[in-house]
Amino acid sequence: MLKVFLVEDEFVVREGIKKNVDWAAHGYEFCGEASDGELALPMIQKLQPDIVITDIKMPFMDGIELSRLIKKDFPWMEIIILTGYEEFAYAKEAIKIGVAQYLSKPISGDELIREVDALSGRIAASKREREISERYKREMEENLQQEKKDFFRHLVSGQKSVPELLEMAKLLEMDISALYYNVLLIKLQSTSHTQEEYSKSVVAAEQKLAELESSMGLTAFDRNLEGRAVLLKADSGEQLKQQQKEYIERFLEIVQANDHIRYYVGIGEPVNRLREIPTSFEQASHAFAHRFFEEGSRVVDSANIGNETYEQGEAFNIGSVDPGSIDRNKVREFLKTGDKEEVIYFVEEFFGNLGSNAVQSNVFRQYVVMDCYFCVSEFVEELQFSREELPTLDLNSGFMRSVAQTRQYIEQLLQAALELRNRVAKNRYGDVVDDAIRYIEDNYADSELSLNMLASHVRFSPNHLSTIFSQQTRQTFIHFLTEYRMNKAKEMLRCTNKKSSEVAYDVGYKDPHYFSYLFKKTQGMTPTQYRGGKSQEGDDAE
Repeated sequence: MLKVFLVEDEFVVREGIKKNVDWAAHGYEFCGEASDGELALPMIQKLQPDIVITDIKMPFMDGIELSRLIKKDFPWMEIIILTGYEEFAYAKEAIKIGVAQYLSKPISGDELIREVDALSGRIAASKREREISERYKREMEENLQQEKKDFFRHLVSGQKSVPELLEMAKLLEMDISALYYNVLLIKLQSTSHTQEEYSKSVVAAEQKLAELESSMGLTAFDRNLEGRAVLLKADSGEQLKQQQKEYIERFLEIVQANDHIRYYVGIGEPVNRLREIPTSFEQASHAFAHRFFEEGSRVVDSANIGNETYEQGEAFNIGSVDPGSIDRNKVREFLKTGDKEEVIYFVEEFFGNLGSNAVQSNVFRQYVVMDCYFCVSEFVEELQFSREELPTLDLNSGFMRSVAQTRQYIEQLLQAALELRNRVAKNRYGDVVDDAIRYIEDNYADSELSLNMLASHVRFSPNHLSTIFSQQTRQTFIHFLTEYRMNKAKEMLRCTNKKSSEVAYDVGYKDPHYFSYLFKKTQGMTPTQYRGGKSQEGDDAE
């Protein structure tokens, strides 16, 4: 039932319109009334009627100003203006605003109902278009998330200019304009589940974090299996500091409410230019890499890392070295869960934990390199690769003449190992994605087919499946499914005499209007035009 709201300053006229028209009998709900535009506006914002009938001349706020404000916030709302004035300027302004009808008073109830009825068809069509558009946005949410991931990668890499970043943000409807910025890197893990199957507690915590970030006006980015990133932005350094403090406090309230969640946060360095965000990200990554050397959950601020000092001691003595400081478990943990982009930060922390005095010794550096080499060798052999795949270890080549050269070799060693690990993962995930594609091909006609359903079939979490599906196919799940369905639809349109509504149902769309909308959105023409029949713009939802 469509809702009607009346704004009229003359009490007698208002009562006549309200009581002399049987709104319910004609299929309408008379949802409210007001004596002027100022009183009406907050009521209209709350009730959101489909049709507003308003007088043009009223105290405090007239009908023209009210109509302008309504159309600004609710462009879909239809407005009928009633007036006893014949001035052309009023009608001209009303048309400019987008008022549906401009009627002269007095007007009978029957005449007013006829005008309202004339609008009802247009309102129904407009509602259907909005619903279709909203459905499209919801279904394409996965594509939007992938575009946001790509944007974050450009934002922190420094490869795009400021105008390019601003244009990308505009297309994503993201506001990144501010005077100060900082980056936070966050990772949540279940202490009782594998990465592939997030526990309900982690999922619930992530949802609460998303709500928190939304309420604080922050921008969050999904970093696939590496967790999430949050972009803080403010108009002053003090405001940024306060925002960071509030976010961390509320973050801890959420994650510490469950004993089965392990969390780690790396806080970057505040910067006051958009082009300097990569610096903030680099510092956050440095802090984030501490997770391989710290036990339990932790929040690490990069501002505090530089204050750490290591004992210098006396002249180096190999006998004084604690073998426990070279922790193979940390290296293995990094090889299993680390990312190639984190290698430089991991090695920096690894050497920092060894002690600045110890690493000055060539003998000690050889010991460290050999231990790392054998640890990495064991790891790649477990992956069924040969040590020959790793950078050559030749202690006589002179590559350990300096700390920098030693670090560079270990970085190359870890990079090579991660390349091999990712190759294995790609092959393993390739089988999973192949299975997922076969499932799509067999079930594309099922209107209930979704990422969650597909994830359940291959026994992966939806987020993890979305990530590897995109990596393997260069398409998101919804993009792949839509393209597959559209290709099947084109085949049916050209090779059968089925109606568009029948084709829609056969390729997984219960709503033929939505199918037509999607077909035109993706193919640039309606199903009818593609078939080669009628050339008019509207499609047949037969």
